[in-house]
Amino acid sequence: MSGTKQDYINYRLLKSKELFEDVKLLAANKRWNSSINRLYYSSFYLVSALLYKNDIKSETHNGTKTLFNLHFIKTGLIEIRFGKLYSNLFIWRQESDYLDFVEFDKETVEPIIEQVEELNSLLINILQS
Repeated sequence: MSGTKQDYINYRLLKSKELFEDVKLLAANKRWNSSINRLYYSSFYLVSALLYKNDIKSETHNGTKTLFNLHFIKTGLIEIRFGKLYSNLFIWRQESDYLDFVEFDKETVEPIIEQVEELNSLLINILQS
């Protein structure tokens, strides 16, 4: 990686925002499984930036989830509901990408979009403070 720690964090912030905008386009076109995928990645970029900002290194998506829960959820720095949401996003993304006959729908995804927007806003605020 070239650049500073802040360059990396800024890049991850930008990628997250772009992906969340993609979610809006996908949802408007009833692409619910793709929406779940992009929701996960919009939060993943922020969680990985948060870990990096705090000098916590992860090699895998599962490691990122585990370390986020260990260092930010279990310590009370971030509410448990957000840890559960991120863990569920991880599972849902895998299901939608890799399992046959898994189809998300509007009634399921639209509330998740709102929840992820809240999670992402919190993470952005933490990263920018």
